[in-house]
Amino acid sequence: MDLNNYLPVLLFLFVGSLVGIGPMVIGKLLGPSRPDPEKLSAYECGFEAFGDARMQVDIRYYLVAILFILFDLEIAFLFPWAVSLGTIGFIGFMSMMVFLGILVIGFIYEWGKGALDWE
Repeated sequence: MDLNNYLPVLLFLFVGSLVGIGPMVIGKLLGPSRPDPEKLSAYECGFEAFGDARMQVDIRYYLVAILFILFDLEIAFLFPWAVSLGTIGFIGFMSMMVFLGILVIGFIYEWGKGALDWE
């Protein structure tokens, strides 16, 4: 078994670890450390934190987050499609129209179910 083939992988892992861990170690060694009670206290939106962090959250927050991710991915697919529209032709255009149609149907379904209504 020839281990020379694994040298680039090991080098990549070493450099990646160095880039990821190195700045944290340098900051810990060279940075000032003057903790006081004010710095170590929990801070949330201008007032002291209250309640349990494991409290129940309304499902609508998750639905809005899922919808955001869905439409964010839609935009991520639209940019390369728009750039390459001249080369992919009519079949590429129709494929994207089917994709957008499915997303519009999902959006209408969510709207009809009231997932976007806030009370």
